[in-house]
Amino acid sequence: MILDCAGKALDLSHPQVMGILNVTPDSFSDGGQFLAEDNALAQAKQMVADGAGIIDVGGESTRPGAAIVSIEEEISRVVPVIEAIHSEIDIPISIDTTKPEVMRAAIKAGAGLINDVQALQVDGALQTAAELNVPVCLMHAQGTPQTMQDSPQYEDVVAEVTRFLMKRVVACEQAGIARERLILDPGFGFGKKANHNLRLMKHLNHLIEQGFPVLVGVSRKSMISKLLKVSVEERLAASLSLAAISVWQGAKIIRSHDVRQTVQAIMMCDHVMQVQDID
Repeated sequence: MILDCAGKALDLSHPQVMGILNVTPDSFSDGGQFLAEDNALAQAKQMVADGAGIIDVGGESTRPGAAIVSIEEEISRVVPVIEAIHSEIDIPISIDTTKPEVMRAAIKAGAGLINDVQALQVDGALQTAAELNVPVCLMHAQGTPQTMQDSPQYEDVVAEVTRFLMKRVVACEQAGIARERLILDPGFGFGKKANHNLRLMKHLNHLIEQGFPVLVGVSRKSMISKLLKVSVEERLAASLSLAAISVWQGAKIIRSHDVRQTVQAIMMCDHVMQVQDID
């Protein structure tokens, strides 16, 4: 399967790494590192050299408790970076946003995929995505970044997340967005306790069986520290383990801060999966 991301191809016939590029001052892992356009472009180039298949640019932190950013501020953060990357790098760029206005500005600047943690639920987002005619990643989140970790509760997290995402698929189709342009993301860490995340990971195949490419974002997330009692700087090994588990079950995109290591981990996993059982 090849996704047309505004003229740039994302080949999902094998797993791809989505490199995270946060142009924010307050993201949980790399906040403030890539606010300057030159630094952001250099990081994007490094991620491409390390094997990223797509670069995900975000101008508003979605960590628990993050402050809301105005439309104007978010656009001012992401558009110059997207323009610079688009002019120098020949792989797709995604825009990590919930705001229709930011979606429009980012796609005009050269992005080719919308990555929305609210699954196009903000007023006007469905219509905007349909008009822009680019692929969309729909993510599940219980609550908003400001409230999502207060007290997340589920009766059956796997069934509820799957049901929500399939309802959003129907909404997208009714708005004119083709199924072939949709990617699903269970939203690890977004309104979920550690056990919810573990159950989603263990049963990820249930979501994958719905027939859509699945994106997994677990890179350096706090669930790792809560379970293993390690610092942010010590989360790489566990992030790679979760990436491999995801790909083994059929995930097509792994969103990561650590591109080179993640590419190696999922390539090795993919090699094992593809080997022919013939002497």
